[in-house]
Amino acid sequence: MVNIAVLGYGTVGSGVVEVLFKNRESLQRKAGQALQVKYILVRRDFPGDPHTDLMVRDFNQILEDPQVQVVAEVMGGLEPAYTYTRACLERGKSVVTSNKELVAQYGAELLQIAREHHVNYLFEASVGGGIPIIHPLHLCLAANEIEEIAGILNGTTNFILTKMIQEKMSFADALALAQQLGYAERDPAADVEGHDACRKTCILASLSFGEHVYPKDVHTEGITEITSEDVAYAASCGCVIKLIGRAKRGAPGEKIQAMVSPALIRHDSQLGTVDDVFNGILVRGDATGDVVFYGKGAGKFPTASSVVGDIVDCVKAADTIPSLTWKPSQGGNVADPQDNVTRMYLRCSSEQAGLGYAKSLFGEIQPLSREGQPSEEFAFIAPAMAEREINAKIANLEEMGVTISGKIRVLDY
Repeated sequence: MVNIAVLGYGTVGSGVVEVLFKNRESLQRKAGQALQVKYILVRRDFPGDPHTDLMVRDFNQILEDPQVQVVAEVMGGLEPAYTYTRACLERGKSVVTSNKELVAQYGAELLQIAREHHVNYLFEASVGGGIPIIHPLHLCLAANEIEEIAGILNGTTNFILTKMIQEKMSFADALALAQQLGYAERDPAADVEGHDACRKTCILASLSFGEHVYPKDVHTEGITEITSEDVAYAASCGCVIKLIGRAKRGAPGEKIQAMVSPALIRHDSQLGTVDDVFNGILVRGDATGDVVFYGKGAGKFPTASSVVGDIVDCVKAADTIPSLTWKPSQGGNVADPQDNVTRMYLRCSSEQAGLGYAKSLFGEIQPLSREGQPSEEFAFIAPAMAEREINAKIANLEEMGVTISGKIRVLDY
């Protein structure tokens, strides 16, 4: 008999408990042992809940019980999740989690503690929700040198952008709809400002490239500045705007390239067709080429499915899974975003200077147009060059009295 404790009983935690009870028989066959939920750590009462007899308020009751072998941490946030997770691992209890913020900040340390105590720290649900991506990276694609990862990693922002693209909604109206439907929180900052996608990007980069990548080192932009005008200009050249988290292995001796930002990508590309609340993650391996993982990246049962899958893996594992690891780092291992080479979409306005002056600065630009375009507004895509050089040329434009109203990278995914 394997005893399980669940820390947290919100959307994901209640889903984990429900799946464990509903699919208990098949899960036990897969695990090869009987499974039992012994504790659910809660912060408040849940009157009428069928599992109130399992609920406790004191974490130490779980920590001090030697019969608890696997703990599912689905509380979210850094504290007390970090303290609880570390304590469980040090007591020889495996921990599984959906907590992307915790893994992105402390993953290397917690993986090392798990190894030292011959248990596991698993986090399949932290990146893709119900989309398997962590297991494929360290097991199925183990023969590959992962060269690059790029993805639509946040369903809320993808829903908002889809509404802006397909239904011509403003950002504010699309966000309000996302909140009404329960896709966006009352405070949507973690999603719309890109922090959620950044944490997921860091986890994928750390696992793919073998050293811890911290969110503080990854240049992150959200979608709050995207306008209907930008959407229209993107459509005029066969593109859509998506929030893309990406990480690329540096050449030997060079730093990792990593960034989260809106991007123009071809509407018929591998990621350009990922709409609504769905996520898509492209993995570029030296042997497989491009592999794309697609599905719902969040939600009660998709996320619970991944958490429970990790529980089964912990039960089946004889020791720490050796392939799920990366080295600690002191940070500073991400390249300066100013060195990033990219094409850039620019939306400008000026009473005098226009596309001619932009062409004299940038060279072979791609002019864009849209319906209802004001006479003083112009937009174009600049050719690929380092962002440092692009920003210098933008400064020259501004010296000529040009106002830059929109600036979005153009990517090939």
